[in-house]
Amino acid sequence: MSLPPEKASELKQLIQQQLSKMDVHGKIREILAETIREELAPDQQHLSTEDLIKALRRRGIIDDVMKELNFVTDNVDQELPSSPKQPAGFDKQSTLKKTTIDPTRRYLYLQVLGGRAFLEHLQEPEPSPGQVCSTFTLCLHYRNQRFRSKPVPCACEPDFHDGFLLEVHRENLGDGTRMADSTTMLSISDPIHMVLIKTDIFGETTLVASYFLEWRSVLGSENGMSSLTVELMGVGTESKVSVGILNVKLEMYPPLNQTLSQEVVNTQLALERQKTAEKERLFLVYAKQWWREYLQIRPSHNSRLVKIFAQDENGINRPVCSYVKPLRAGRLLDTPRQAARFVNVLGYERAPVIGGGGKQEQWCTLLAFLCRNKGDCEDHANLLCSLLLGYGLEAFVCVGTKAKGVPHAWVMTCGTDGTITFWESLTGHRYIHKPINPDEPPLAEQPKPLHPYRTIGCVFNHQMFLGNCQPSDAVETCIFDLNDESKWKPMSEEAIKSVCAPGATTSLPPFPPLCASTIDASVTSNEIEMQLRLLVSEHRKDLGLTTVWEDQLSYLLSPALASYEFERTTSISSGNEEFQDAIRRAVPDGHTFKGFPIHFVYRNARRAFATCLRSPFCEEIICCRGDQVRLAVRVRVFTYPESACAVWIMFACKYRSVL
Repeated sequence: MSLPPEKASELKQLIQQQLSKMDVHGKIREILAETIREELAPDQQHLSTEDLIKALRRRGIIDDVMKELNFVTDNVDQELPSSPKQPAGFDKQSTLKKTTIDPTRRYLYLQVLGGRAFLEHLQEPEPSPGQVCSTFTLCLHYRNQRFRSKPVPCACEPDFHDGFLLEVHRENLGDGTRMADSTTMLSISDPIHMVLIKTDIFGETTLVASYFLEWRSVLGSENGMSSLTVELMGVGTESKVSVGILNVKLEMYPPLNQTLSQEVVNTQLALERQKTAEKERLFLVYAKQWWREYLQIRPSHNSRLVKIFAQDENGINRPVCSYVKPLRAGRLLDTPRQAARFVNVLGYERAPVIGGGGKQEQWCTLLAFLCRNKGDCEDHANLLCSLLLGYGLEAFVCVGTKAKGVPHAWVMTCGTDGTITFWESLTGHRYIHKPINPDEPPLAEQPKPLHPYRTIGCVFNHQMFLGNCQPSDAVETCIFDLNDESKWKPMSEEAIKSVCAPGATTSLPPFPPLCASTIDASVTSNEIEMQLRLLVSEHRKDLGLTTVWEDQLSYLLSPALASYEFERTTSISSGNEEFQDAIRRAVPDGHTFKGFPIHFVYRNARRAFATCLRSPFCEEIICCRGDQVRLAVRVRVFTYPESACAVWIMFACKYRSVL
């Protein structure tokens, strides 16, 4: 295969740099001198090229060079967004290991070289080898590429030593074969989003810090390298408190032929900040004016949940429309209902608050939500709305209240035939909205609402924001004709676009792609099942009971678990007849069968067993007494993107009925 001249020269340059780094020329000189001294007679001082190559091969020099120069011919640009590029590893000398490299592309090599001043872990003892301990994991996102560091034990000075190879490219440049130069890269304003996650010994995750790294300072460095000290701040109520410091080194690869002056870089960054601040100021002025007009319609509007701005994990107020964007899941999720199931199995956790005083508000950026694998109802609703928009539906996030006036967020889709469907992102349930007409006579039959929602203050997506200005904000009487400005007061779409459209401001965090699950469903199912068998046997032993497992009965429970998950995803029940027929055949006359299915979104067997024992039905099966008691347990793990999973467990027993 022939290469264009410019690509051939780039390749030669890369190889030459690699040979220089490995000091191959010095090694060749040493071997040449040694070969002449040891292998040639004093009267024969002429050495052929073949002799030299043999000597180099014998000493392993050629093999070493070929290992280091391991180029992969596939073009990284052809990877799908739904399969984010994995971290490319480097060794300490910054030499390339096996990784996907395109010699015509520009890369940024980011190294994290340890941390310090994580004072919360000052008293942490040094973990013994093999001991389970809490860990830190660093997650990165840059221009549709996702990375994750190796977990390191939590400590005051965590031992981070990871390198990440980030491709610095720009879509629609016109000439895809040209390598991005300094000026082109200076115009790429996307930051590197870094999220630090703590995982405790039980597998519970906590969001420690979320940081946006401005990487373009490296473009003004003389040697194309830059060392930074990144101070990580806490999240939520601790967003003004430092949690630790990371030592970061940035390096352009291949090295820049021409660097920019630091003054040019600083001027560009200052101009971008100034432009962003002006756009945000103008939107704030407009939002205040819109709110004044909204209050003049009816004084009672002041008590409605009309949410124009929301604080992210760093305590920064951002327009709510910026938390939603059409998100395509590639081949990871096939249908909108499957997307709803995926969002549902992500854990639910209210933002932590120190002391009393009610709910702490915290709308997480998408990367922080996905890396932590759990979040509040607003995080779930924003993600589900983004996925439904990606499937081409007209979707909105609704902000209002449910029973007892508790603030809540859910998702609404508007069908082309006018059908309004509510999607509860925490459960995956769907409800068709049928409004009640308050002007109907008292005896007229009215539809009974099945949904749990009480009031609604506003709806929004990535392009629209509408405040509810109907006489009553009760959901059951609400008319969702969003084009009727007498019922819904809209914000200017142009104003929203000025601060929420992709690339509109440099302060907006880009949306990361979804990652495929790394969990092996079969292996995990087996592991949890074996752990549960052990826990059940120990529990029965404490009660003075023996335990006999029947593998065939356990296997017969599988179709039921698959049917339950299928029903959760599609709202269609199937396969129940075959399951019942198989159980009838497996249970002899005069015997009784009992089964108890239960569903979890975590993989901790001990925690699941403790929960099961709190159910009297399950406790009755596990502690079953009688003649010829046979026990069965079946676990089925269903995996979803981001390593989220639905875990179905079914305990069963059969025994001879003795009257």
